Amino acid sequence: MADPNTNNSSSNESTDQVGIRVENENPDDHTDAFGSVGGSSGTAAASSSSHHNNIYGSGAIGQLANGYKSPSSSYGKNVAKMVTDRHAAEYNMRHKNRGMALIFNHEHFEVPTLKSRAGTNVDCENLTRVLKQLDFEVTVYKDCRYKDIVRTIELAASQNHGDSDCILVAILSHGEMGYIYAKDTQYKLENIWSFFTANHCPSLAGKPKLFFIQACQGDRLDTGVTMQRGHTETDGDSSMSYKIPVHADFLIAYSTVPGFYSWRNTTRGSWFMQSLCVELAANGKRLDILTLLTFVSQRVAVDFESCTPDTPEMHQQKQIPCVTTMLTRILRFSDKQLVPAGRV
Repeated sequence: MADPNTNNSSSNESTDQVGIRVENENPDDHTDAFGSVGGSSGTAAASSSSHHNNIYGSGAIGQLANGYKSPSSSYGKNVAKMVTDRHAAEYNMRHKNRGMALIFNHEHFEVPTLKSRAGTNVDCENLTRVLKQLDFEVTVYKDCRYKDIVRTIELAASQNHGDSDCILVAILSHGEMGYIYAKDTQYKLENIWSFFTANHCPSLAGKPKLFFIQACQGDRLDTGVTMQRGHTETDGDSSMSYKIPVHADFLIAYSTVPGFYSWRNTTRGSWFMQSLCVELAANGKRLDILTLLTFVSQRVAVDFESCTPDTPEMHQQKQIPCVTTMLTRILRFSDKQLVPAGRV
């Protein structure tokens, strides 16, 4: 069980942690919606109404449940190297490399309705630092057009990840229900993660594929509610081959729930990325990823509140991240230095 004190802000925090505090002392709160703060354009209304009949939503689960199909249909012919025993409790994080981390950082846009995202470079710098501390090979892409994002992702998926533990993709941008914005246009997240399914990228089959999305998923506000005081065992390891679904081993962490705003401070960065970076720096090698993300959600939910007194309808609003997981084992970023030389 995690130490409950690990999430408390303290003057004794090490220098590689990002400071965090309640935002009600700083009026520089903005959202990552595609329109202006405090209003919703016709595009937003049309987008929201077009999803009302989608009972599963537009996230990863919704895209699968509503009929998303991978381009390849010959699943039975796909074979990949087994990297973990069938009933292993944890992912194999003992490869030579941790893996690639691709950060798509969007600050400026060519779409007329999109404002520049002040504060996103703080998020990018903090995330880059903590991911390097976790042994990722980090590459940052700034203000990419959609075709360049696809080209980069396609190239990454085509590489041999046999010596890597996992892959991580972070997207910092504007968004709306079911869509994320590149510099020049909007796109669906499935257009990115579908390149890494087990049938398309066999060298990542059975390995974690992690996506962190800092973007709005709509234009609804969360006013919050004031609160007043008032073990499973395995059957042993197996060396026999086994089959896995092509969509297994994905984790997609959104900064907010479908339909809602995602908040960003223009000087400190977004609430979600601030919290994620603090937790990764403090507990990234100690806690498993789902426990860690639970504490990220706790930080965002409890420690932050919008401060926009000049725009009353946006004032004192809240936010909660949303995690979609298809992970099949415990994921922990164990220290690479503790792995015996030559062990894979």
